[in-house]
Amino acid sequence: MKTYLASSIALGALLSLAQPAAAQKTAACPVKIGITLPLSGSLASVAKAASESANLAVEHVNAGGGVKGCPIQLVVRDDQNQPNVGVDAAKYMAEVERVSLITGALTSSIVGAVLTAVAVPNKLPLVSSCASAETFTKMAEEGRTNGMFFRLYATVRTQAAGGAKATIDAGYKNVAIIYPTNDLGTGVATNYTRVLESLGGKVVAAVPFNENQPSYRAEVNQLLAAKPDALVIVAFVQDGATITREWLSLGGTQNLILHNGVRSKEYVRAVGAKFLEKAIGFDSAAVPGPGVDSFTKAYQAKYNTAPNGPCILPQYDAIVVSSLAMNIAPDLSGTAIRDSMRKIQDPNGTVIGTGPAAYAQALALIKEGKPIKYVGATGTVEFDRNGDVTGPTLCGTSAMASLAWRRPTRRGRSPPFSRKAPSSRAGRGDRFCAVSRLRDVGSVPVALDAGLSR
Repeated sequence: MKTYLASSIALGALLSLAQPAAAQKTAACPVKIGITLPLSGSLASVAKAASESANLAVEHVNAGGGVKGCPIQLVVRDDQNQPNVGVDAAKYMAEVERVSLITGALTSSIVGAVLTAVAVPNKLPLVSSCASAETFTKMAEEGRTNGMFFRLYATVRTQAAGGAKATIDAGYKNVAIIYPTNDLGTGVATNYTRVLESLGGKVVAAVPFNENQPSYRAEVNQLLAAKPDALVIVAFVQDGATITREWLSLGGTQNLILHNGVRSKEYVRAVGAKFLEKAIGFDSAAVPGPGVDSFTKAYQAKYNTAPNGPCILPQYDAIVVSSLAMNIAPDLSGTAIRDSMRKIQDPNGTVIGTGPAAYAQALALIKEGKPIKYVGATGTVEFDRNGDVTGPTLCGTSAMASLAWRRPTRRGRSPPFSRKAPSSRAGRGDRFCAVSRLRDVGSVPVALDAGLSR
């Protein structure tokens, strides 16, 4: 009897070890969350800020009660913004660390690789903080994500609409655009062009480029030949700085429209703030409210800097939303977590904001079987059937040097926001636009209430 019992226990242990975390119904403490980030390479500065935001979220979740009585723990891996490296990192997380889900995945190339090679086969939710390519919406519609994909960042469709509206409102009619040869770049360029043309503008040159090149002089010369009123730059920091410097050195206009990929202090330093006086930037925006304010205050207190830049706010929400969903789920299998992700946003639920106290309140309600409505660092988080979220677009100019692209005070309020320029920019007011709703006219999204204040 003793021999049989020991053998059974051993067999059970071996079977447990052989199963990925997503297949297990319970998990020992701590509950592990994998996060893959480009901690080295051209996106390191963006990844660092996202990592800090994730760590703050972990701190708040654990102080508020954790997941099913356990603290959560991040398993961090550098994906170097290389899909094959990202896949290896995700496999390690799933098969060795046996994480309950994966987050981070800042770029669409990493998301695509990890989603198809690891998340879907292992039934492991992938909660991206910053990928905006429309590719994943199409994959979900075709049933190729098995519902395992979620993102806290609006698609390029929304971003591009805001950028195009800001371009027209700034008085630019004939613009050129340069973009990387990937899903993100193509998506922004295509949607930006559609909206701009629907509003009476014209793209006189659209030039793709391969990332991580030492020079883009050939592409810049193509753009200059079109003699545009302004240049739209879709790029991340390193490439964006190289393109901008070469564009300006060859006589290009300082009328720049900048995608959120360059919303970084490193970009400003590399180009020079004095050359960005006329630049307009566009990014996904948070809907203002107590949750945003609480997060901003906590982030500033912890890191002594404002949470300005891409991926910071959505990465916080990705951790908190996932933790709430795991508490709602009957177990920690991937399918149970997946099926609970949308339950964090019940229209009849108690509003839950950011911070440890708010998280503790949510856990108490969940234990009582009561609904919650999470309104976090990015505002209301509501996943559609494809795992996408929607939100307003933020645009801004002369605060480029400080990256303080201000957010609207309320949806639909006009003018959405404005403030005095920094003292170093005395006499010049910041210019911003915010797109809070979009409607479709054929295949073209058109901004309904967007404003530009000077």
